[in-house]
Amino acid sequence: MHPVLVELGPFSLRFYGLMYVIGIVLAIVMLQREVKRKGLPLTEDGVANFVMVLVFGGILGARLYYVAFNWDYYRAQPWSIPAVWQGGLAIHGGLIGGLLAGVSFARRRRIPLWRLGDTIAPNLILGQALGRFGNFMNGDAHGVPTDLPWGVVFAPNTPASLQFGATPLHPVMLYEMAINLSIFAVLWKLRTRPFRDGFLFGLYLLLYSAGRFVVEFFRADSLMLGPLRAAQVVSLLAILGVGMLLWLGQLWATAPQPQAAVRSRRR
Repeated sequence: MHPVLVELGPFSLRFYGLMYVIGIVLAIVMLQREVKRKGLPLTEDGVANFVMVLVFGGILGARLYYVAFNWDYYRAQPWSIPAVWQGGLAIHGGLIGGLLAGVSFARRRRIPLWRLGDTIAPNLILGQALGRFGNFMNGDAHGVPTDLPWGVVFAPNTPASLQFGATPLHPVMLYEMAINLSIFAVLWKLRTRPFRDGFLFGLYLLLYSAGRFVVEFFRADSLMLGPLRAAQVVSLLAILGVGMLLWLGQLWATAPQPQAAVRSRRR
């Protein structure tokens, strides 16, 4: 593994940046088809604008979240706060920032919020899977030491190597990548079913949070809330929140059918 894919003089193409580009392109192409199928009032240019709004909000939220949990360091070096190319993006902060940006976009365009969330959910988890491959090549978001046969020794000068040297580590990025791809397959399979608006987005949050909660036990660089792992706390809150909505029936079962359709069935 090596973080740089191509290096030509001062120019370097890093795997992490490439995964972002691939995720953005796939999101635009896939969403342009899905918004038509779901009847959302978005043109092709509108879809591209929406994706870029999510990306900007996600990166901003991910960076602010990470900086907040490492404030002692960044308070002493505030000029390092914008340096996202040095690492330091937290996925839960990215989800919060992207969610706020998406809500603002939907309200300005008067787009049904839950339906828009269902439409973007498969792309979100696919983008997260691609991002984890970027983490793997970058040697960050790494795991704890292991003597299992699939333990990975990361390249010198990566965050994993700087912390553990040549010790084999759990490739937690690949664990989460596999989980995310599985969630994507489930969401993509279910996307044409007549579920109530918001169900797919809720299922995305539920499945991802459960997977992340488990993977976090093997992480070596977790952000902490006192003695607790922040990602596990946020994951539990998300699971409880979605579970409550399911229990209340707000995200469960199929979408309500028009009364005319119900009467015609009774005849």
